[in-house]
Amino acid sequence: MDEGPEWARQGGAGVRFEWGLTGARVLGPECVAIVVVDVLSFTTAVSVAVDLGTTVFPYPARDHTAGEFAVAREARLAVGRRAMTDEHPWSLSPAALRSSPVPERLVLPSPNGSAISAAVDGVTVIAACLRNAGAVGEWIVKQGWGTAEFPVGVIAAGEHWPGREVLRPAVEDLFGAAAVIDAMVALGAGPLSAEARSARNAYVGERDVAGTVTDCASGRELAAIGFGADVAVAVEIDSSSAVPVLIDGAFAAATA
Repeated sequence: MDEGPEWARQGGAGVRFEWGLTGARVLGPECVAIVVVDVLSFTTAVSVAVDLGTTVFPYPARDHTAGEFAVAREARLAVGRRAMTDEHPWSLSPAALRSSPVPERLVLPSPNGSAISAAVDGVTVIAACLRNAGAVGEWIVKQGWGTAEFPVGVIAAGEHWPGREVLRPAVEDLFGAAAVIDAMVALGAGPLSAEARSARNAYVGERDVAGTVTDCASGRELAAIGFGADVAVAVEIDSSSAVPVLIDGAFAAATA
């Protein structure tokens, strides 16, 4: 991973917060774990799939190489939401994953959360969302992490502006990341960096997290293309106890 400038690493904090792939690469070298949060929809899809017993391989691009990657791992390949068929019913849609045949292994490409998960190396990578934020925070603290000695970086994946390689900070990912941070703090993790503290303050100050995520730009985008059910799944706050951890290149539920 790339090491950023020292002032960007949030040194001394046990819980740190940043945005996107670059943020993960900056925080990663000093952390024992990176928590990837892509609420709409990669990490929510991972959470749903792992709940069902599926092992999920992240992949950064949805192109011909993704198919080759899936074949090599004897896994099913998730396609774009609008490309789903009876033969290929798996996609980033968490709602569709629930109603599809459950594959043993699934390659789940996406340019945001999946790309970050696949790019981070040398540390434990965890997939978190609003569905499992409490479980993730508890599991991390039980490992003895989230301290100045064993810091954890929480990464809000964000989105990209259409047609541009420019990060769009996304409310849903801010809240998902902050929910993990809040759960860790409740169990004694810390100290928090200024960035992590500010993210948490935004979350705890919001009275209607589900409503805000539904009404935010990403939620409206999914509703406009007919996938409002995915947003409804994403705001099932703390409904899952599974903690997806990247092991040998694939997410599977962590053991106690």
